Order: sequence, then C-alpha cells, then structure tokens
Amino acid sequence: MPLAQNLRECGVVGAGGAGFPTSVKSSARVEYVLANGAECEPLLHKDAELMERFPAEIVAGMELMMEATGARRGMFGIKEKNARAIEAIRPHLKPERAGLVLLGDFYPSGDEYELVYTATGRLIPAAGIPLQAGCVVNNVETLYNVHQASQGRPVTRKFVSIAGAVRQPRAFWVPVGTPFRDLIELAGGADAPGCGVFVGGVMMGRLTFDLDEVVTKTLAGLIVLPREHYLVQRKARPVEMMHRIGKSACDQCTYCTELCPRYLLGYEVVPHQVMRSLGFTRTGAHLWNQSAELCCACGLCTLYSCPEDLYPKEACDRAKHDLRAAGIKFVQQKPVAVHPMKEARRVPLAMLRRRLKIEAYEAPTPYSAAEHRPRSVRILLSQHVGQPARPVVSPGDRVECGAAVGRVPEPEWGADVHASIAGKVKAVTQTYVEIEA
Repeated sequence: MPLAQNLRECGVVGAGGAGFPTSVKSSARVEYVLANGAECEPLLHKDAELMERFPAEIVAGMELMMEATGARRGMFGIKEKNARAIEAIRPHLKPERAGLVLLGDFYPSGDEYELVYTATGRLIPAAGIPLQAGCVVNNVETLYNVHQASQGRPVTRKFVSIAGAVRQPRAFWVPVGTPFRDLIELAGGADAPGCGVFVGGVMMGRLTFDLDEVVTKTLAGLIVLPREHYLVQRKARPVEMMHRIGKSACDQCTYCTELCPRYLLGYEVVPHQVMRSLGFTRTGAHLWNQSAELCCACGLCTLYSCPEDLYPKEACDRAKHDLRAAGIKFVQQKPVAVHPMKEARRVPLAMLRRRLKIEAYEAPTPYSAAEHRPRSVRILLSQHVGQPARPVVSPGDRVECGAAVGRVPEPEWGADVHASIAGKVKAVTQTYVEIEA
C-alpha cells in the first residue's frame, strides 16, 4: 500500500499544530524533510520526552517521509538545551542522509517559517507553505505516528504533558477522546479548585474551564493555572472588551511590530497598524486590516511586547476574519527580506516566562509509562484540516481498539478516526462517536 493511502487510513495528521493530513505531505516532492522538535510553548516539554523515549521510531518515520517525498536530506530541529533528546536521536541518524539543527531557547523557534529559515536559509513565500521552499515539516510525534502506521497501527493514543498548578507535572500516553479531568487526575490533581486550563499552551492555546472536553490528535498538553492568575484573567475577558480597551489606549508605540517574529523575517505583518482599525467602525478598517494577513498568531505582541497589556494579536485575528468575509486577499508588495535586527530581538523563554508570571511553574514533566484506561471516550469526527470524518458505526455496535469509527471518502481531504478503546458505541452524532469501555 502506498504510504499516503496508509497514512490516510491510519488517521495520521499533524500532531503539533492544526492537524494537516500527513498523507498530503507524503505525496509532495521536496528536497528536505524537517522534524520539528523545538516545542517553544512555555512549560510544555512533551516533545523532548518523546524524543528521549522513542528515538528509533521517530527517525524511522522521518526516513519513510524522505523516501515518499524524494527528499535528499532530513534535519531535526531540536533546542540545544535538550541535550538528552539530542543524544537519544543522534545515534539513529545516518549522517549522509540526516542531521541535527540546534536551536536556541527562544520563542517561537518552533514556527515552521522560522524552522525552514534556520535549517535551510530559505524563506517561505509570503502567505505560502514550506512546500514552496522545497520542504516538508512534521512534528516529531507525527513522525512517530508515521512509523506506527507503517506497522499497521492507526492513531489511537496521544502523547501529552500536563504542567502548571498540578501536584505532579508529567507526560504520558492517553487514548484519544479521554476527558481533560482524567489528565489532571493523572498529574496528581490541581493545586486549587476552579482552575483555568490552557489547551495547547498559554501563548497559542485557548482557555477553558470545561473539564469534559476531550483529547484530540493535535493536543500538545494542558497548562493548569489558578483562576486568579494574570493569564487566566486576561484571557477570560470578552473579545469585545479587548478591542474596546485597545481602541481607547493604544498609543502606537510600535513595540508589537518591532518584536513580531514574522515582521523580523521580512513579512508585512504590522500589528500596530492593525490596532488603528479598531477606531474605524464604518469605513477604512480594511486598509489597516491588511497588515494582519500574514500574522501567525504566536501571541508575542499581546503577551510580551505591549507595555500597556493590550491585545494586538486579537485585533489581528479579527482583521483576518473581516478580510476573508469581505473577500479581500492581501498580496505582499515588497520582497521578503530578513530584518537586520532579527537576531538581536529574539525573545528568550526565560524572559517570556517571567513576563507571563509563570516562572514558578517551570518544571520537568517526566514520562510516566502507566497505562490509562478511561471508562469512556468521545472521538471527535473533525480533528484535522479538511472535511470531518463520517461515522461508520451505530449505537450499540461493539468495536475493538483501532477499528475505524469515521472515514473521509476520497477524494476529500481529511483523515479517518478510530476507536481508542474496546467497547460499545454509546452515541453517534454529527460531531463525535462516544464509546463505553
């Protein structure tokens, strides 16, 4: 079976981001396959743990992707500080085929635009994808799943780390569809009642208080913080309030732009100009909104750069939404050229943690091999870019772990989803399949 078809049927998608179907990437023709092990979200350390524990499988996954895409070189992007992960990966690499790209402890070194530039010296075209620079980028867990799929094992588990205000920060495998409350219990429970939970990280993740939400194939981890914490209070504000504050208080200092990683790479991302659009309620906003089109939503402008604690990232989110609703597509006017001050304006993780008031929560998240058996799981039918999977089971059916419960028919983009535990199908809706053990 061709690798692309195997990956599609085994449900392999990007494990560290939006969930782009890996089958599509494996069908490309490129020069480089890049393994993204940078993991720059503060407090999350699951990729380093994964590389330490499963290096052979990850490297094997890279070799499969290189063979499928015709790549002449593979490169692992790993932070230099993660010495144990580097030493675990290194013996499995064939020097003539693959090597290491050692990264600094900066945010956001894991952004694919940053990684492509650091690893190859190439710049992705404005609004483009790594393929246009001759690269395919995969998270290291995705490469692990590529290897598993080659052995006939679909994606039924997720490697996650739990950190913050929990008694035992750690990393572990859990079945896809496991409720968040189970994950927090596996980390010894929260230090205080009523905590907020950042899904995927405090910078690019979202805040929830609903512990019945479930693990998906793209979840990197959970950061648990007390409800009164600075970040929880900021993130919990209604978006309308964020925009109102920005409209009244932004003094156009330009710090949000001067420290923007995409701006420093040479893309026309100008958050301070986007902030002007908040004052244009009837006409003219689209002129300023276009400076947001290439924003990667890393959150630095909102959570680090702005001296007044305003919300440029959220203004950019709104601007992109409004541009798409109006059918306006921005095209960069200038050639992409790296800013001469780029290296001097990098943001170290230690400084970012202090700015976010989370330095006290920085701690290892050691791997726990204990197997978790949830009483029930809820398998979401849309865990990836593309069309949702369509249920292929009915209430009352008995399923084994690994059995397909939703498929995406050809030629639609997507990936199949599978039962993560053996049991009985309790419910089937347009959005999920629920299974009781």
